[in-house]
Amino acid sequence: MSAELTPVDWAKRPILEKYADFTGRAPRAEYWWFFLALIAAYIVLSIVESILGIHHMIFYSYGPLTALLWLATIVPSIAVGIRRLHDTNRPGWWVLLPIVPYLLAFVLGGAAMMGGMASGSAVGMTAGLGVAGIFMFIGFICAIVLLVFMVLPGTPGDNRYGPNPYGEGSGVVPAE
Repeated sequence: MSAELTPVDWAKRPILEKYADFTGRAPRAEYWWFFLALIAAYIVLSIVESILGIHHMIFYSYGPLTALLWLATIVPSIAVGIRRLHDTNRPGWWVLLPIVPYLLAFVLGGAAMMGGMASGSAVGMTAGLGVAGIFMFIGFICAIVLLVFMVLPGTPGDNRYGPNPYGEGSGVVPAE
């Protein structure tokens, strides 16, 4: 089935065929070709926005074109990530692994900093930055763990999330 897919076919698949499909499995080729295409699209749109002078219009970071691309691809990006984790026989909830520490950094670090600002204490503000920094570091480590999961080969044969996306065979995942 998938042996005849080209890299462009793999890159288009999460958007055109499986936009909001959070079930099943996504092989490494589908996941990585999709993200390579996304990175290329972001680079091209960023260059266009810079030439037009419309970069940094949204939150001082994004232009309107890159913001629209992000909005259009957030659902398929999460979906293909969850399906990629399913291919390694892990639940899709693992995609939240790096997000939780960053949220804790924002909430707890911000609360400590606000407490320090309210009391006029530089120590409280420094403690808030320290708490935020610790959780940011934990989030970074979690992101590396998630990256390792995405790089690992899928489980050969069927797993609890569905059949092998490369089709039946000897159980060997072909080189991608």
